[in-house]
Amino acid sequence: MITYDKLYVGGQWVAPEIAEPIVVVSPHDRPVVGHAAQATPADVDRAVSAARAAFDHGPWPHTTPEHRQALIARFNELHAQRATEIAELVTAENGTPSWFTSSLQTAMAEQTNAYLRAAAEFGWEERVSTPNGPGPIVRREPVGVVAAVIPWNAPHQSALVKIVPALLAGCAVILNASPETALDALLLAEVFAAAGLPDGVLSILPAHRGASEYLVAHPGVDKVAFTGSTAAGRRIAAIAGEQLKRVSLELGGKSAGIVLADADLPTMLSQLPFASFGNNGESCGSISRLLLPRSRYEEFVDAIAGVVGAIPVGDPRDPATFIGPMVTPAQQERVRGYIRLGIAEGARLVVGGPEEPEGLTGGNYVRPTVFAEVRNDMRIAREEIFGPVLSLIAYETEEEAIRIANDSDYGLSGAVWSADQDRALAVARRLRTGGVLVNGDPGGFDAPFGGYKASGLGREMGVAGLSGYVELKTINA
Repeated sequence: MITYDKLYVGGQWVAPEIAEPIVVVSPHDRPVVGHAAQATPADVDRAVSAARAAFDHGPWPHTTPEHRQALIARFNELHAQRATEIAELVTAENGTPSWFTSSLQTAMAEQTNAYLRAAAEFGWEERVSTPNGPGPIVRREPVGVVAAVIPWNAPHQSALVKIVPALLAGCAVILNASPETALDALLLAEVFAAAGLPDGVLSILPAHRGASEYLVAHPGVDKVAFTGSTAAGRRIAAIAGEQLKRVSLELGGKSAGIVLADADLPTMLSQLPFASFGNNGESCGSISRLLLPRSRYEEFVDAIAGVVGAIPVGDPRDPATFIGPMVTPAQQERVRGYIRLGIAEGARLVVGGPEEPEGLTGGNYVRPTVFAEVRNDMRIAREEIFGPVLSLIAYETEEEAIRIANDSDYGLSGAVWSADQDRALAVARRLRTGGVLVNGDPGGFDAPFGGYKASGLGREMGVAGLSGYVELKTINA
């Protein structure tokens, strides 16, 4: 049992305004994992006041970029030292299997290092050259107080992809953590405190929706950085628009993978579980629509069914488990409801189904499910399910595959498999999406990440991510 009975407000551990804690429950077999202090609007007011004082009157935004980089580098060392502990805690909170949480926590050091590389090369202040000689000075200054609002599915990744660039830019940050993963959020405060972050610069507030919306709308907040559902993103964008508040949104997806007819089947099959079912399928970037050539359709369907049907489902703490439980009973029922909907829509159920997996009725479990003969106008092909459900769609020509992939409200991720790398790249260039995996290349943390259309606004990672936390000032001198 883990208990955090205080909130981290402006660098200090303080008692919350209300004594009612957030109760974190294991999705595996539903015992209580721990209790965390719950933030209310009054706690938000305290955190914003501390952040405003730190930004408006404190030294932090005026320190050198090198000073801020050194502090973040120290944090990164301390955070990496606790990677195993954090991974185990996140698995207990949200049901993500240990193979995923451990690999993701290890990767967090490189994500932060990529931001440090970007900061070291960033043009914090530079003089523009003109045809007549030296021109104006362009400064990149911190945007101000940032509200970072994150979901539960990859909590430290979602937190650090916002906190790190904001702090490197000289901003003050208030992290609003999801109730489902409140414990690891407050653990993160311990690491930043140990790194020597000045008072006022960071607050961490686990909170339910009411306090979260209060934070987003708070007049003392200059920017909102949000990861979550597209519906919530629209609400945040509306609030930010009313106040002309800066906003970046990393939202949902319904990403398509195109398997070209010349693709190497064993290679694609080896990568498919990670692309479509990683993190229990509770990932905005999951390849949840797979487009297959009609000429090889049944061959591919049978092979995919064999792979998905053999995916181990069970206790997320077991290293042999690939898919664990959904985060909450409500999410479990949501996903099972979409499986029932797919059957009602006339798709062919190939693997899985709406029943709970055998022997796993005590937790929030869902069978990994594959539908064949899916049309792109079906709801299971258009709406984000956020679970282990894959739709297989047939196409006749490459042009049709590109059209189907782009026929979506979303545009976050995508994939192309082909034996011809140049052909795969040509298809990737025509997809209306923020990122594309070509033949399984995972990329890295230096390139931008974000989406087109309803998948969001702005970009995270590297130089592009850092740029989202600065304002540009031109000094004509």
